Amino acid sequence: MTTEQLKVLLQGEGYEHVRQLPDGRLIGIMAQLFTTGLVVGLHLIGYAGRYCYERRADAVEACAAWDGLGHPMGPWVKYKGEGGECLGPGATP
Repeated sequence: MTTEQLKVLLQGEGYEHVRQLPDGRLIGIMAQLFTTGLVVGLHLIGYAGRYCYERRADAVEACAAWDGLGHPMGPWVKYKGEGGECLGPGATP
């Protein structure tokens, strides 16, 4: 399956703004119950991790701008996935 075919399949599953990072990983946006996820490492059966944003607009902006290095920009609240979990700049103390 090509990357383009996988992107179309993921969009059919509800992922939005699916794109490929320079390192080859696919990322996209997925609505969660209380947050919006910037999902990293998308593949046929899941993903490697997600950054949870309180506001959808912040997640979409980060998805468009992120180069895949370090953490994405913006006030993400929590990361969950490969490597564990961590709180982000949008988390409340």
